[in-house]
Amino acid sequence: MISADTNLFARLLLKDDLAQYRRAGAVLAANDEVFVPVTVLLELAWVLRIRDSTREEIVSALRAILALPQVKPQHPEAVRRALDWVEQGVDIADAFHLALSDKATMFFTFDATLVRRATKLGIQPSVLAP
Repeated sequence: MISADTNLFARLLLKDDLAQYRRAGAVLAANDEVFVPVTVLLELAWVLRIRDSTREEIVSALRAILALPQVKPQHPEAVRRALDWVEQGVDIADAFHLALSDKATMFFTFDATLVRRATKLGIQPSVLAP
């Protein structure tokens, strides 16, 4: 199993450097298992946002990466939950924070928008303001 940095997946999605796009594709093609940390997915979402991708485009791109047969994400169920919540309007970083806090009963934040949205969606752990 190998792992890869955000920039490898960014090159695959953005195709903004043809030589690196080809090299990134070759790395994936040559390996049966590619471990993808949650931090790589989050950073990739930020890269796509900087490139003016919409929320829908970002989720679609991340799901496309995750659908590759050799890609093995860290915490796959949490990643799936986070992306579902992002599709329902939760900020991507907040969605990952919440999905990875599945052992907690409460998640505290000063972000009133997150509290309202998470409460409306019934997200667990419960999201509360201190």
